[in-house]
Amino acid sequence: MSEINDDLETLAKDAGALLDDAATEAGKRYDEARKGLAAVLEHGKEVYGLACKRAVRNTKAADLVLHDNLYQTVLVGVGVGALVGYLLSRRCAS
Repeated sequence: MSEINDDLETLAKDAGALLDDAATEAGKRYDEARKGLAAVLEHGKEVYGLACKRAVRNTKAADLVLHDNLYQTVLVGVGVGALVGYLLSRRCAS
């Protein structure tokens, strides 16, 4: 009977050691995954910041072009609207 108790005690110690090793390994992998995710998140923030800056710069450039060529812009808008209206009226008439 004492052999069985010794075997069970050894089994319990081995199982505890295995759980500790698994927890340590999982902790290492968790840390690696967390660091990788943090790096990806930081890169995403950088890309987002650059995209915002580019969007603002392009919006300002478009605004300047429109203001510098105001009459041409209005005429193009009227022309496109007239063309679309003409095409739609022909389509509805047939």
